Amino acid sequence: MSTYPRSDQPQLFVTKEDVPGVCPCCGRQNLKRYPVLTEGGWWMTTKCQNCLFSVQRERWSSLGSIALLTDLL
Repeated sequence: MSTYPRSDQPQLFVTKEDVPGVCPCCGRQNLKRYPVLTEGGWWMTTKCQNCLFSVQRERWSSLGSIALLTDLL
């Protein structure tokens, strides 16, 4: 028995939060905030959903949504 069983869903989805504001690149009002995994680690980003311009990027925890007890010290 596995502690974290494999998902039975064919696709995984991330929850994207609506963010008020206007994209400085295309001028649309369609900004969302969500986590992104890159080669540099996890980032919490705010991106325009129209042109995918990154309005804001801030480093997130090393394991994303998993919080280690050592991170809290």
